[in-house]
Amino acid sequence: MRGFALFVAGVGSGILLMQSVVAQSGAQNDTGMKLNHVAIFVKNFDAAVAYYTKSMGFREAFAFREPNGAPRLTYLQISRDTFLEIQPAIAEHPAGLSHIGIEMTDAKVTVARLRRMGVKVNDVTPYTNSGALLTNVTDAEGIRSEMLEFGPASMQRKAMSAWK
Repeated sequence: MRGFALFVAGVGSGILLMQSVVAQSGAQNDTGMKLNHVAIFVKNFDAAVAYYTKSMGFREAFAFREPNGAPRLTYLQISRDTFLEIQPAIAEHPAGLSHIGIEMTDAKVTVARLRRMGVKVNDVTPYTNSGALLTNVTDAEGIRSEMLEFGPASMQRKAMSAWK
């Protein structure tokens, strides 16, 4: 019986210790940012959209077209807060990764914090097509992070709010 009591006490102590560590690490690492989307360039735009909607079951959240009707990009919703952005590949942008999209809870605070940390980050500007606030950061490997704050009128926020 004594062995069982020591086992239970050890398990309980371990759980309390883990909760404390998780709570502390979560508080220290809260950046106010989270992954929102991955954007890819594709060779066959229509086939890619069909694959992700029909085969994978992602739903189209919204799309932008050029004045001549050619596709510019389509946002496909994977889950409430996660999207896949598809863009047609062109000579300047071959098939592959375009960028990663990071949602910021507060663009002003995030940009100021990144600048204090020495990150070269553009000023935040409204993206007229979607209604989001946007800035860009490029890492040492040349990978661009599109950083966005979604206001209530942004197309992304509307898609997230409509998720069921």
